[in-house]
Amino acid sequence: MTDDSGAAGQPRVTDGDEPLRRAVQRIADEILFPASADVDRTGSIPASHWTAIADAGLFGIAAPTTVGGPGLGFAQVVDTIEVMASGCLATAFTWMQHHGVVISLAGTDNVTLRDRLLADTVTGRVRAGVAYAGVVPTPPRMRAHRIDGGWRLSGHAPFVSGWGIVDVLQISARDDETDDVVAAIVPARDQPGIAAVTPLPLIAADASATVAMEVDDLVVDDAQVVSRVSLDDFFATQNIGVRLNGTLPLGLVRRCAALLDRGGHAHAGRTLRERASAIRTRLDAGIADADALLDARAEGARLAVEAAATLVAADGGRALIAGSDAERLARQATFTLVAASRPQLKDLLVERFSTGDAGVTPPGGDTGGVGGR
Repeated sequence: MTDDSGAAGQPRVTDGDEPLRRAVQRIADEILFPASADVDRTGSIPASHWTAIADAGLFGIAAPTTVGGPGLGFAQVVDTIEVMASGCLATAFTWMQHHGVVISLAGTDNVTLRDRLLADTVTGRVRAGVAYAGVVPTPPRMRAHRIDGGWRLSGHAPFVSGWGIVDVLQISARDDETDDVVAAIVPARDQPGIAAVTPLPLIAADASATVAMEVDDLVVDDAQVVSRVSLDDFFATQNIGVRLNGTLPLGLVRRCAALLDRGGHAHAGRTLRERASAIRTRLDAGIADADALLDARAEGARLAVEAAATLVAADGGRALIAGSDAERLARQATFTLVAASRPQLKDLLVERFSTGDAGVTPPGGDTGGVGGR
């Protein structure tokens, strides 16, 4: 994955990218979205979704060509995830976390681990999830203690998606002596040390199989460690994650706009796309500025709520029927207000919704005292 974006923050699609982009749109429109009501109702993602995604090479979109990836720029990766989110939020939310593990494996100094897992994660033969939220707060919820030849991990991972879907899990913890962030990849099934797993019934994207996980003396040897970085270096990379998570609400806006077009409200659909484009540009520009990035991320989440409300109003009474597209998208928009969030982002949204603030921060301005970590 390279740093590559087009004019005005829009993805630059080259001739080589176009077949993949068409495949992504086809999967979103012809496979994911037609099944999204059933996925929402049953709380289960069909195996055929994962097969279609693997066959299109979409498990490896963040991988460089040297390890079998398509060599997409960052802008193309962002665009791909956003289109997938427009098809099925639960599928996209589960699948997008796989890419963090691919990136970790592609860049690790642990050659043995990379050789053992990278090729299979790029193809999707091995599906991966992450549990890193335990290292974000201070004090951390997940701790690592150095032992002979490895580490002992203990703590709480509050929000782990893909349980029962993924094959391996990258767990991050803070070294209790140095505060370094240690990340290890472990089997996601029958793993000694994963003491308890509590399913979390979600109002949307419940098919992501999200759980709270308790870890008690999980022993990992050095051969399983994919990275060890300082806490400052860990947080320095978090803007990339915030930008990727910003694809989820904008994917919902794409779908709402398409449904408004189909229902005879093309002007409303066009207006929502224009607003989304402006937010997308701000998200791209904010990669190096955590405050600006969180500001744009908040606006994206709010726009998703407003787009879903527009669709509800346009659909009228049928939007009140459980299982309708508008009803489901309204719940999913609510999900994006909180999922993959940060305390600062929540504060921004509370302020925006309570005051009606448009949330446009002038150049050089602040965000109401809200920090960016």
